[in-house]
Amino acid sequence: MSLRTRGVVACAALSVAALTGCGNDTGPVDVPAEELSPDDATACAALVDALPDELAGAASRPVRPDQRRTAAWGDPVVVLSCGVPFPDVQDPFASCVEANGVDWYVPPEQDADNEADLSLYVVGYQPTVRLDVPGERRPEGASAAIAELAGPVRETLAQSEPCN
Repeated sequence: MSLRTRGVVACAALSVAALTGCGNDTGPVDVPAEELSPDDATACAALVDALPDELAGAASRPVRPDQRRTAAWGDPVVVLSCGVPFPDVQDPFASCVEANGVDWYVPPEQDADNEADLSLYVVGYQPTVRLDVPGERRPEGASAAIAELAGPVRETLAQSEPCN
């Protein structure tokens, strides 16, 4: 399904600020997990198992609850969530960012401010994956992270339509 035909999807996107940890770069990070279908849960577990121990120069951190749907790295924390709803697309003609063969949708209002928290969404693969990057880790951290995540995304998730 292309961005033009995704329609209105309710998005309960979590901001990076809402995620909590133990105040250091190694403690567990609390990340609410979405309810998933059995197929999506299996795909998300495969993705999480394939993720790198280090992302954009930051070490991985444990997440709570450990449901193999989420992953976290560094401090300030970068969080990957699998099986999330795709956001309501305000501008269906907005361009995607491509990194190593994987397209990522960036909400235009977040893309305009390089100091704002950023939520990027994988386009063209199922289930939907969101990467939350705090403003302090932009722009180099976000670019490096999506480039490093391309391999695990391509290897573990079902491909659908690319971004137009």
